[in-house]
Amino acid sequence: MLTLIWGCSFLFIKLGTDGFAPLYVSLGRMLFGTVVLLATLAVKRQRLPRAARTWGHLVVAAFLLNSLPFTLFAYAELRIPSTLAGICNATTPLWGMVLSLVALSDDRPTRRRFAGLGIGFLGVLTVLGAWRGFAGQDPAGTVMALVASASYAVGWIYVRRTLASTGDSHLSMSGAQLLLGTVQLAVVAPLFSPLPTSFPAVPLLAVLALGALGTGLAFLLQYGLVAEVGPTTATLTTYFLPVIATVAGVAVLGEELTWNTPVGAVIVLIGAALTQSKGPSVSRIRLRGAARPKTAGKEAGKARV
Repeated sequence: MLTLIWGCSFLFIKLGTDGFAPLYVSLGRMLFGTVVLLATLAVKRQRLPRAARTWGHLVVAAFLLNSLPFTLFAYAELRIPSTLAGICNATTPLWGMVLSLVALSDDRPTRRRFAGLGIGFLGVLTVLGAWRGFAGQDPAGTVMALVASASYAVGWIYVRRTLASTGDSHLSMSGAQLLLGTVQLAVVAPLFSPLPTSFPAVPLLAVLALGALGTGLAFLLQYGLVAEVGPTTATLTTYFLPVIATVAGVAVLGEELTWNTPVGAVIVLIGAALTQSKGPSVSRIRLRGAARPKTAGKEAGKARV
């Protein structure tokens, strides 16, 4: 269910941008998602965080995990197919691995994860048709989608370092984060895009589904899944997102699909899976017969949309 909702989010973004400016697609998404989470908080009689320090960190988290990537994906889908946006989203663990190499993450690089990084970006080049000189691709749109995916990786590392031990529930933190993201976009959107003058049905319903389902309900399902099966198993849903996004884009929007797109997507997912796996630390690969080294923790960058 979670995979289906997140995978279809790229379709909803594309439909939403047919009637609204990208900033308002993101704002509507945040607004409807916030309503779902705040309503759930009220039903469960939970409170939003109280500590000012927590709210300060959540401002940054909302920007990195919601406002920035949601908006970049919306702008990207004005220029690239939703299928390509979905595949770019799957590169988040690869960016997390890159960040671990520049000491922005506590995870230690391993041989297997290095291999995953190389394989993953080879997959990206395959998707983009590098041997054809990237012919037929929109560089700006692709870069925006990749930056959005990198923003998720940075955001999860930030959250893990600053908000892991606040004592507040996941629901409380998520509600506050989406609320702050909504405020951020409500301030910024009118400054860069004129207010909508009409509300066509299909784009409006797409934004409603994107927010209420793809953001609000998805948050609830994700945390419920983590509680039930654990975070490692729960992240397996991530690797099916490009499949759902591709099927939705081709079936509903009639987007063109060439052989290198699904093949490259599979290579990206293999690389991403390897960057999440554990293996011997690179710093000890020459120490034969030594005690088993500490393994790298699960990469914080979860591929979200």
